[in-house]
Amino acid sequence: MMATMKDVARVAGVSLGTVSRAINNAPGVKPATMKKVQAAIKQLDYVRDDYARGLKTNSSQTIALILPTIWHPFFSEFAHYVEKALYQLDYKLMLCNSESDSEKERAYIQMVAQNKVAGIIGITYSEIDQYVSSNLPFVSIDRYFTEDISYVTSDDFAGGQMAAEQLIKHGATQLAYIAGYSQFKNETTRRCDGFQAYLAKTGLENDEIFEPEPIHDLPKLLDGLLRRRPNLDGLFCVNDFMLLQVRRILQQKGIRVPEDIQMIGFDGIRMAEDEPSGLSTIAQPVAEMAQAAVDILMTKIKNPDVLPEIKVLPVEFREGKTTKPM
Repeated sequence: MMATMKDVARVAGVSLGTVSRAINNAPGVKPATMKKVQAAIKQLDYVRDDYARGLKTNSSQTIALILPTIWHPFFSEFAHYVEKALYQLDYKLMLCNSESDSEKERAYIQMVAQNKVAGIIGITYSEIDQYVSSNLPFVSIDRYFTEDISYVTSDDFAGGQMAAEQLIKHGATQLAYIAGYSQFKNETTRRCDGFQAYLAKTGLENDEIFEPEPIHDLPKLLDGLLRRRPNLDGLFCVNDFMLLQVRRILQQKGIRVPEDIQMIGFDGIRMAEDEPSGLSTIAQPVAEMAQAAVDILMTKIKNPDVLPEIKVLPVEFREGKTTKPM
């Protein structure tokens, strides 16, 4: 049977209230008393039940992170940095793999009202607008809900411009953009906007594959693009995951990357914390995005009436092996 706080009080020879104050680092606990409590905790191998504590205090030391999928490298890396930031604040992370299911996401949101989690950071492309309100401790990533909801994003429009600029600098002259888009508007569509805006100033020929998600029969769509643009030599993909898919299809057709077609993705995914993927990409500041989301959420938890905050972080081009050396 697990030791309780009452057991700690008995072994330490102090009151239950004193044990509670000592565990929570409350002021007024004498150093000698603190040592007694710590010794009793060690002897009994006592572990604080944060969930039960949350129900009693009407608070929780747990934050839920809603992700569309844990299989996407960017989402996994983002989760890593959110957990790291929360750990520094003595908060725990509950990872919610929603699989873009709005019912799942609604259930996670209800956990805030039930005091099971203190707040939510969400990357969501589902129909949950009616459940997200200004009094909810919620920070959205890459998606604008209303002016009452805080959100964090990277500068997608500038990233799209940067991709067009870099492809041209690397010698590409006939360009195209490839993306799937959600029925729920989000910031990733601005990557296409930035790409097209930059190319509009150059007069260079360009094309696109811009399809609702999930994209069906990508090889067939690529065949159509190559027929329309037989001299295509530069591709910008909405994310690195899409770049990997498209590169594999091109290589199966005998088209070399980057010799025949140069490619730039978006996200800056890594194989490990200190190992880039080797792709040419517009890299998002993942660690900074995670920290900003945590900071904004903590402010909202401490002060529910605080005004919403919008944080747009800069991106950068990261040279890889899918563009030619300059």
